[in-house]
Amino acid sequence: METKNWIKDFNNPLMIAGPCSAESELQMMTIAEQMPKDVEIFRAGIWKPRTKPNSFEGVGAIGLNWLKRVGDEFGIKTTTEVATANHVKLALEYDIDILWIGARTTVNPFQVQEIAEALRDTDKIVLVKNPVNPDLELWIGALERLNQQGIKNLGVIHRGFSTYKKDKYRNQPQWQIALDFRNRFPDIPIIGDPSHIAGTRDLIEEVSQKAFNFGFDGLMVETHHNPDEAWSDAKQQITPHRLQEIMEHLQVRSVNDENQDYHQALEVYRNQLDDKDRQVLEMLSERMRIAEEIGELKKKHNITVFQPKRWGEIRDYMHELAHKYGLTPEFIEEYLAAVHQESIKVQNSVMNENIDS
Repeated sequence: METKNWIKDFNNPLMIAGPCSAESELQMMTIAEQMPKDVEIFRAGIWKPRTKPNSFEGVGAIGLNWLKRVGDEFGIKTTTEVATANHVKLALEYDIDILWIGARTTVNPFQVQEIAEALRDTDKIVLVKNPVNPDLELWIGALERLNQQGIKNLGVIHRGFSTYKKDKYRNQPQWQIALDFRNRFPDIPIIGDPSHIAGTRDLIEEVSQKAFNFGFDGLMVETHHNPDEAWSDAKQQITPHRLQEIMEHLQVRSVNDENQDYHQALEVYRNQLDDKDRQVLEMLSERMRIAEEIGELKKKHNITVFQPKRWGEIRDYMHELAHKYGLTPEFIEEYLAAVHQESIKVQNSVMNENIDS
């Protein structure tokens, strides 16, 4: 994928901030006036794709006037979400500096293709949020569609992934997916969206710091002068003053360290991890061998593979052990689900042996 390194023209890290939704010209100007000086890009939602009908879906094209005025009067670059080719046309007419494609749009290749064609050969920066579902290839595919239309100034926004089971986050970060993206496309900037991951303002700083711990290039934070009265996503917006406090607290991590002592110490730890990983794989292999024998026993006695009572006992016991050994409930749930799924697969394979298809 042929891209340009546009991020170098901004501060490190890049800070993008502004309201979830443009509500009025006065609201936009008030927020922009209070914005920390290190914020280089002002964001505002003009069109808002909502989960349910009868929700506030944005002020529409009139908001582009307000966004352009913010850019002109405060000398700050501007950005908004586009979800259709018509949105693109209007945003380009108002010379919005940066466009982003939202998570609900990224999941639809037809929609992304139309947007890409509407943006053909633009030198605007185009950012793509991860799709709502954890699908790395779908995320990459959206970028490839844009790139095929001659769009080179590309970046991505990591906003977490929707899940049926909710915990403290609105959207599960699943950081490994973003890191897998970075591994495959190291030159494409990654912007963290702590507002949509957190879902509540008290988690913004924690999620932001994690993004920097993983080497993200910047943040997009929803900011409002009166968050509690915001027309959309009020719980996850913070004031410009609070944003300034968070920015002062955050620690930006170095990607590389040339210190020889650091590299020597790191190599020792990595060797220890490699050894532990080998031991874990050996034990998992042995566990699956036992699962195979259990499958043979169940087959002999004509017993179903899945035993809910036994599965409940395993989960309870493993959560007790996880607490004892300092492992999080979230991690142990993911581990158990993966191991149980593979064990079921092994036992099913045994059950199906010598059965005519």
